[in-house]
Amino acid sequence: MHAWPASEVPALPGKGRDLRIHDTATDGRVTLTPGPVARIYVCGITPYDATHLGHAATYNAFDLVQRVWLDTKRQVHYVQNVTDVDDPLLERAVRDGIDWTVLAERETALFREDMTALRMLPPRQYIGAVEAIPGIVPLVERLRDAGAAYELDGDVYFSVESDPHFGEVSHYDAEAMRVLSAERGGDPERPGKKNPLDPMLWMAAREGEPSWDGASLGPGRPGWHIECVAIALDHLGMGFDVQGGGSDLVFPHHEMGASHAQALTGEFPFAKTYVHAGMVALDGEKMSKSRGNLVFVSALRRQGTDPAAIRLALLGHHYRADWEWTDQVLRDAEERLARWRAAVSRPDGPSADALLEEVREALADDLDSPAALAAVDRWAAAQQAGGGTDESAPGLVSRTVDALLGVAL
Repeated sequence: MHAWPASEVPALPGKGRDLRIHDTATDGRVTLTPGPVARIYVCGITPYDATHLGHAATYNAFDLVQRVWLDTKRQVHYVQNVTDVDDPLLERAVRDGIDWTVLAERETALFREDMTALRMLPPRQYIGAVEAIPGIVPLVERLRDAGAAYELDGDVYFSVESDPHFGEVSHYDAEAMRVLSAERGGDPERPGKKNPLDPMLWMAAREGEPSWDGASLGPGRPGWHIECVAIALDHLGMGFDVQGGGSDLVFPHHEMGASHAQALTGEFPFAKTYVHAGMVALDGEKMSKSRGNLVFVSALRRQGTDPAAIRLALLGHHYRADWEWTDQVLRDAEERLARWRAAVSRPDGPSADALLEEVREALADDLDSPAALAAVDRWAAAQQAGGGTDESAPGLVSRTVDALLGVAL
């Protein structure tokens, strides 16, 4: 599966700072010090409704991580999946009377278009669950053969008790885990499971649903969590720098994925740092497919909204915050974009050297994009007031905003 084209990242003078970011697993700030190649895995979409602003906010956060790393002169190895077979996708296909593969391909293509328009840097590997199945099957077999998994009426479940580190990503208690499992694709009430929290690794073929050769597992399809584990281990290996996604993935997805990998390899941790973006609401409720209260990037673009304004609207909120999308949020972003473009269109202005360092410091401080925007606002205001005669300043501001914030002026 191919990703989307990369926009050019302008070179900036000097060097950026190491990123200090909130780690969910330790509930504290850590300084990321990757090697020459920083490794990041971000969980992708289930392609039956793409791309709403909740998606966009999440991928914007991890795009900033990449841009901060690139500014430190590191390379970035970014991997993202597509869950192109799963219950919600199959249910939507039945509801709409469309072949599930056609639906998945259509929505994935739309996602690529939105990511391109928003100038999100693409992953090096963009892997669908279906194409990963040949690598998933042997992992499930290994877990089963090692006693870390068991069969139940043809399905294969992972035993959470096989990983001594289970629970160290979310730190939720058993009751909270059980509630979230039921809400987020698990089946804690199924009779016969060793532990209500045990997640499915391989679902035996169901009538009327797609299935694949599972070798000794029998025909079926993979569970949600093992998909990401197989892809991450194949392309990044254990102990990669950042596992990322929305805060709704803390449990069960990232918790279970970590345990799968740790039980498979006997190594700890699966990821060095777990980073999660907040949720975007509309009309007082989290924006989600199940509620149907979605604002789509593609719809905004069709209405003539500049993608740079959409991106500025996202950047106006700290990535870990839960916030609400409103028409005013977008109007504010459009006005900010107009001010910035007017400012950099002038032939000179105040020196931008300090601005570059302010933006670098803001982003290195747990991706504080609102502080970065405020710094650019101050420069633009000073420039509009007629301060400074540095002819190189507008160009440096444009390159700074482009390289570090992903906004083309």
